[in-house]
Amino acid sequence: MRKSSGWLIVLTFVAVAAAQASAFATSPPDRDMGDLQKIMYVHVPAAWSAFVCFFVVFLASVRYLWRHNERDDLVAAAAAETGAVLTALTLMLGSIWGRPTWGVWWAWDARLTSTAVLLVIYVGYLALRAFADEPEQRARWSAAIGILGALNVPVVYMSVKWWRTLHQLQSSPATIDPAYAWGLRLNGLAVLALSIAFIRYRYQVAIAERAVDRATESEALAVASDETIEEEVYV
Repeated sequence: MRKSSGWLIVLTFVAVAAAQASAFATSPPDRDMGDLQKIMYVHVPAAWSAFVCFFVVFLASVRYLWRHNERDDLVAAAAAETGAVLTALTLMLGSIWGRPTWGVWWAWDARLTSTAVLLVIYVGYLALRAFADEPEQRARWSAAIGILGALNVPVVYMSVKWWRTLHQLQSSPATIDPAYAWGLRLNGLAVLALSIAFIRYRYQVAIAERAVDRATESEALAVASDETIEEEVYV
């Protein structure tokens, strides 16, 4: 299954590359920003897909707290990893875009700041999972943080409407010139497919790791039991 997921990631990477090439080839330079504007084809889809990932974290976390199924916890963790990477990519590309546009790499803009807070929350989520040893406690705490973090997503999305901000309003195929719309749609779908492939792969890896951990624990318990029996016989 992990091998098939690996191939799926390769195929979706190819899809992203093809969508990027198509968008660059078919869209003209922007009147004001020139070819710099085409960073939109990665920046915006990465942000969209990150939001989808955190929505998956929210649903899987709520489901875990309701049903206490370990698989829901692992789905949430896989989606959180993918979403955190996409959010970091969004911020990095935004800084590259902002430097020639605003004259600075970073501004304490409402959109940028709320997105940075979102990234910090999910980096904390992943750090908690790395340091918490007891599985059920880790899953409960992670679910709580995952739900609270996802509640910040609407704040990030609406920040450019709620506060005066340097960042432009949300870009979508409905709000941009038709010459760029299809390229944005194609890249949005391609990046989303890649995100789903990563979530699937990380989930399967987590399942395999849990199986190895359980096998190791069972083997250790069996050895300890045998040693106890031998001691009793000896006595």
